[in-house]
Amino acid sequence: MEPLRVMGVDTSLRSTGIGILDAVGSVMRPVYYGLIKNARDVPLSACLAHLRAEIESLVTQYTPAAVAIESVFYGKNVKTMLLLAHARGTVIAQCATLAIPVYQYEPRRVKQAVVGFGGAEKIQVQCMIRSLLALDTEPPDDAADALALAITHLHCHTGIAALSDQPI
Repeated sequence: MEPLRVMGVDTSLRSTGIGILDAVGSVMRPVYYGLIKNARDVPLSACLAHLRAEIESLVTQYTPAAVAIESVFYGKNVKTMLLLAHARGTVIAQCATLAIPVYQYEPRRVKQAVVGFGGAEKIQVQCMIRSLLALDTEPPDDAADALALAITHLHCHTGIAALSDQPI
C-alpha cells in the first residue's frame, strides 16, 4: 500500500515549522521536520519571498498529497497577527500555485487530536509528538506544531477522528 504523505506547516514570519509524515493505515512515519528561519533584520517582503521559495522547494522535493495549517485565531497583538496573516497567505498561495490542497485546523482541535486535551501546553504537544513518532529527541516547538498539524490531518483523512476535511 502506498503511503499517504502530508505536510504540516506552523506558519510564522521568523520561524515557520515544517513537518512531513507518511502514513499507511494508522502507522505514521516522520519523513522530514525542521524550521524555515528568517533573521529579525530582514524586511517583510524578503521574508515572504524566502518562505515562498522554501515551501516550493519542500513541496517539490517531498510531494505531499496535502498541506495542513492552523486556522486563523484571535490574538491580542495586532501587528503580530498581521505578520502571521502575511506568512499564512504566502504558504496558502504557494500551495495553490503548486496544486496542493490546503486544510486548516483550529489550534484546540490539533491539541485535542495529539494530546487528547484542547488546552494542552506546547511542552505537552512536543512530548506527545516525540512519543507518537518515536523520535530520539523532542523537535523544536514550531516543528512539533507542524507535525501535530500533519497528524491531525491524517486522523481526519483516515477517519480516526472527525475534524475538518474541506480544503480552503
